[in-house]
Amino acid sequence: MATSSSAGLGTEIVGVINKLQDVFTSLGSGPGGQAGIDLPQICVLGSQSSGKSSVLENIVGRDFLPRGTGIVTRRPLVLQLINRSASAPGANGIDKTSDKAANADEWGEFLHLPGEKFYDFHKIRDEIVRDTEAKTGKNAGISPAPINLRIYSPNVLTLTLVDLPGLTKVPVGDQPRDIEKQIRDMLLKYISKPACIILAVTAANTDLANSDGLKMAREVDPEGTRTIGVLTKVDLMDKGTDVVDILAGRIIPLRLGYVPVVNRGQRDIETNKAISSALENEREFFENHPSYRSKATFCGTPFLARKLNMILMHHIRATLPDIKARISKNLAQYNAELLALGGGLGEANSGNIVLSVITEFTSEFRTTIDGNTNDLSLNELSGGARISFVFHELFNNGVKTIDPFDQVKDGDIRTILYNSSGSTPALFVGTAAFEVIVKQQIKRLEDPSIKCCQLVYDELIRILGQLLAKVQAFRRYPALRERFNAVVVNFFKQAMNPTLKLVQDMVAMQACYVNTTHPDFIGGHKATAIVTERLNANKPPTPASDPKNPRSAVNNNKDLDVDVKQESGFFGSFFAPKTGPKKKGVAAMEAPPPNIRPQSALNERETMETEVIKLLINSYFNIVKREMIDMVPKAISLTLVSFSKENLQRELLQELYKPEVLDELLKESEFVVSRRKELQTMVAALNKAEEIVAGV
Repeated sequence: MATSSSAGLGTEIVGVINKLQDVFTSLGSGPGGQAGIDLPQICVLGSQSSGKSSVLENIVGRDFLPRGTGIVTRRPLVLQLINRSASAPGANGIDKTSDKAANADEWGEFLHLPGEKFYDFHKIRDEIVRDTEAKTGKNAGISPAPINLRIYSPNVLTLTLVDLPGLTKVPVGDQPRDIEKQIRDMLLKYISKPACIILAVTAANTDLANSDGLKMAREVDPEGTRTIGVLTKVDLMDKGTDVVDILAGRIIPLRLGYVPVVNRGQRDIETNKAISSALENEREFFENHPSYRSKATFCGTPFLARKLNMILMHHIRATLPDIKARISKNLAQYNAELLALGGGLGEANSGNIVLSVITEFTSEFRTTIDGNTNDLSLNELSGGARISFVFHELFNNGVKTIDPFDQVKDGDIRTILYNSSGSTPALFVGTAAFEVIVKQQIKRLEDPSIKCCQLVYDELIRILGQLLAKVQAFRRYPALRERFNAVVVNFFKQAMNPTLKLVQDMVAMQACYVNTTHPDFIGGHKATAIVTERLNANKPPTPASDPKNPRSAVNNNKDLDVDVKQESGFFGSFFAPKTGPKKKGVAAMEAPPPNIRPQSALNERETMETEVIKLLINSYFNIVKREMIDMVPKAISLTLVSFSKENLQRELLQELYKPEVLDELLKESEFVVSRRKELQTMVAALNKAEEIVAGV
């Protein structure tokens, strides 16, 4: 099919990709997949009855692919064709066995059987079947793990093709019920890569619009820029029909065009018709057919092989710079991750490792609280800024919203005033009543203060969680991570005890001693004056006296008058006026009830005293709130935040830097061990890949 004059055409550059495919296939997930390198390749796509296998065998010139009913290709076959010069004629000494065409110039090699040459192409077929069943079993299941086969021959052009499983719609026999989806997902994984050239094989005697291969190709390549069409069974088309319109791009245009070919029929295969004879028949068909004779040089398998060779060569040249860049980038990335994971356990003294982790952790803890970290978030508050938010927003607003009179009503104040005066009615507003009420309200500040402590504690735990996820050593040593977490949490809990005690003592101090001489306190005289002014402003004006009417004159001595009908004395509001007849000459006096409660609205004196008390309470309570808003954050910072910054490292050293626990703490996780091994494999593969592409 190809001659030795074509030897070397693209051999070097295609050979580079072949070597890269072998290197990356050893990683276990297809050419370049696991290493993140998208290698240029030609993937053969088509339905089971499209003639894919015959096209590939015609290109190679030998029978070597498994045949049968149902799914025959159950794993991707990476077929690397290498052109080599023919040796001198003569006996080759090869045991031809069942393969009559076996010779010393053509052989195959499998990547999974290094050093073993297969001169008998029938044995190549058998090995493909054997290795497929070893991975997938015999139940017609599929596997994405590729088989790498390299064929050396003077009769091929240097070319690499990936034969993918044929598209199917209905499970047959013991095939999995979702076999169609499995195959489709595998094919899409290959052909979706931008570096993949799609070789869509379609039978010419079917409607092109219904071609399964072209349909799937258009899903990932809607413009047809990297798809080449192969039309098989051209010789089986109805008389008077041809594929000229398809070749001209008038049906479904493809930038890389279409190539018509003629394969061996089923009878030819059964009678073991030589592929060389089939290729000769193909040439004669196109040269003699009235529709194709004018363009016969652009038809047939030899032209298809040359075209694929040129397409692949140019495609590799176009993508090679990107391949080099990706190899370098991924190599640097994996080396950095490998460095972060560290080497084996014997690489350093265990004590030094623990000491290093403690130092790194406590340093990160301090910088996170102080806001000096390099990982400052642009979207949300973090670290010490969140603690500041707790102090100056949550606690501040929480204290300010406490209203001293939402639980103490005017009637309650009046009752306390009477109770605090004892058996002797007070002449002035009682200090005792003011202190009783204000102390009760001060104690209400304890809850938000304790809540503030708890919120700051929660933020420290949050920072702990972030650092446990950030420090790389904790991924490597899960036991060390768990121990770190336990020690630090316990340290914070211990620091909370004096913090809560201090905050509670601060509230108790405020409630213990009411400092009425505070410069910001309004004072009794000023409060009385303000209330008097307010009440007088709300009073109706006093009517003027009429000298002609002595009854209208103001009685300035009314307090000296005694009126038995008036019941508005000191305790007047505690008893509702009694109605009904009273006996003359008998004192209107009864025993007090068991429970005495106010029965009416406040009189003028009570209103005056209540308003003065409320003004004094409000003034002093605001002073206390300001002081607590200022002092509680300072107290928490002293005994919890700053204390943790200064003493956490010492605590960790005392609890973790012990010879008897070091080995237990430094047991690596299974993930780290497997990930290190995986990274070492990928780094070795990428280093080799870098050497391969360095000279190109």
